[in-house]
Amino acid sequence: MDARALIDSFNAAWNSHDLEGALDLCTADVVFESTNPAPDGRRHEGRDEVREAWRPVFEQLEGRFDIEELTVAGELVVQRWRYDWGTGHVRGVDVIRVRDGAVAEKLSYVKG
Repeated sequence: MDARALIDSFNAAWNSHDLEGALDLCTADVVFESTNPAPDGRRHEGRDEVREAWRPVFEQLEGRFDIEELTVAGELVVQRWRYDWGTGHVRGVDVIRVRDGAVAEKLSYVKG
């Protein structure tokens, strides 16, 4: 799967609240850097740690990511997004590295 198709499937899993589906698109040693706690977030390594870090977002059933811009450069993907949860929203950026057709790293940043 090329990087664009992978990220389209990955984002669809997020908006379908399909945690296991999103993780299936990741490498076993996936790295996720969260947006909190401020100022630097927290690093999570491996599917088990990442699953627990992502679980609260996937369980927020009214939440939805809308991709504002997506750029693919080989195995590097940068996407700007807006996350709405019904009573508010936040905008941010993901820097994603793809390896062997799977998400290997997702570094997330938010505004304000």
